[in-house]
Amino acid sequence: MFRICARTGGLRALHGAASRGFGTKAAAPSRLRNVVWATSVAVLGGLGYVYVTDTRAGVHKYVATPLIRLLDPEDAHNLSIWCLKHGLGPVDRTDDADVLNIELWGKQMANPIGLAAGFDKNGEAIDGLFNLGFGAVEVGSITPHEQAGNPRPRLFRVDESRAVINRMGLNNDGAQVCGDRIKSRFWRMLAAQSRRQGETVASLAAGVNRSARADRLLGVNVSKSKASAPESYSDYVDGLNELGAYADYVVINVSCPNVKNIRAGADVAVLESTIAAVVRARNQMPDYRPPIVLKIGPDNDHDQRRLIAQLAVDYRVDGIIATNTTLSRPRDMADPNEVGLQTGGLSGEPLRNMALETTRDMYRLTKGRIPIIGCGGISTAEDALQFAKAGASMVQIYSSMTYDGPGKVCEIKDGLIDLLKGRKWSDIVGEDAAKS
Repeated sequence: MFRICARTGGLRALHGAASRGFGTKAAAPSRLRNVVWATSVAVLGGLGYVYVTDTRAGVHKYVATPLIRLLDPEDAHNLSIWCLKHGLGPVDRTDDADVLNIELWGKQMANPIGLAAGFDKNGEAIDGLFNLGFGAVEVGSITPHEQAGNPRPRLFRVDESRAVINRMGLNNDGAQVCGDRIKSRFWRMLAAQSRRQGETVASLAAGVNRSARADRLLGVNVSKSKASAPESYSDYVDGLNELGAYADYVVINVSCPNVKNIRAGADVAVLESTIAAVVRARNQMPDYRPPIVLKIGPDNDHDQRRLIAQLAVDYRVDGIIATNTTLSRPRDMADPNEVGLQTGGLSGEPLRNMALETTRDMYRLTKGRIPIIGCGGISTAEDALQFAKAGASMVQIYSSMTYDGPGKVCEIKDGLIDLLKGRKWSDIVGEDAAKS
């Protein structure tokens, strides 16, 4: 009886052990499948992340940007700033080719493609914009005091012409708020570099660009408050004193068409007093003295440009941006919906020829002694090359990003490498202007 029970118990134990053994063999393939699936998901997810966060990814131009353009233009703009501010924008992971490297005002730049003022009015998304691949980012325009700007709607797209009309009215947070934001970013970036490199913040501050990036420049565009007198220049001086110490260059915006009291762009006497006051204030800055750049409009005739050029040379202005937006509407601008009837400054492709002519004229009139920054309607590498040959040491884009997305700067840089055919950007500046 006990032997039978023992035998029976032994058989049961043996059966249990066998079952456990078979279960282990069955579970092994299942675990392997899970590992393979998890690894595949991780790899594909990583590759997807790398793709989506790359500025050259087609998803930005062909999917994200058309979707954003379904929004109201100003809402779309604000969403773009928010994404870039919070690190949700794509990144240019490719080093710029040597043929694109330039030197401007004694500072090295990785490439000659800059972002024009007006996109980041308040200096909120500086690093997100640099990450797109720009050689320079210009923030503003910033006035001494906060301004709400003009009533909405105040931003319009002319899709058929790839143009934009704005009458924003210099809305911004004011010099103190924007200045605190820009200063805070500068010292925060230097503190991070100090920890990485083991150098003191003070030693880094003495030699670093105000962009806090070795081969990128940060420009600050300053302008007048709407309440200021038309002939007054004190707002420009105040803006320089508040913001100049943290800018690689300061732009004096004397040509905004959406503010009635900015007369310096049209009145030579007011322009001269403005330039003289700003240059004098810059020269009196105790330590760092940023280059002063003048931003002019595209609607000046040749005689007006000649006077502006003479003033720029006489007062040793460091650069000229050609140009701001225009109140005119080119006859060949495609506009079936008559968006052009809206009041405001026109930018985008219809402005290109006016801006190119002004760039060429200012280069000739200054005899190449003052760097010219071409701005207006640049949307392709061919456009950028034309501006360089006309005399632009650097170019700026903005409106083309509205239609082609954040990868536009890399698209232009890649195209330029092919077009330059081994020559350097700096070698072709003014090439066409010098011939004629």
